[in-house]
Amino acid sequence: MSDEPSSRIDKPWGCFVILEETKATKVKSLIVNPGHRLSLQTHEHRDEHWVIVRGVARVTLGDVTTDYHYGDHVYVRRGTRHRIACTGPEPVEIIEIQTGNSFHEEDIVRYSDDYHRADKVV
Repeated sequence: MSDEPSSRIDKPWGCFVILEETKATKVKSLIVNPGHRLSLQTHEHRDEHWVIVRGVARVTLGDVTTDYHYGDHVYVRRGTRHRIACTGPEPVEIIEIQTGNSFHEEDIVRYSDDYHRADKVV
């Protein structure tokens, strides 16, 4: 991303940019840096649809971990434990479309986290 909009949020694993937000949806661009991963988490109020647009995303859904590549789609139903990791040499970029009744960052329950932000002990 060459332009850095003011909606960029830096995270320990990379960053995200909010591209669009309405009452019905929120659209983000997620960048996961090599060697990093998001927390193992669930959401109560939203589903997520991911499209991989760069790199290889190692995705955990429930108890299954799969590598996804450019153009692949992943659907994460609310309540499903999930995680995105970047194990390759280049960052992973994902377009995330959230649907549901709440898109607040507080709708994240973390079960495991490399950055010591976990809410639950598994």
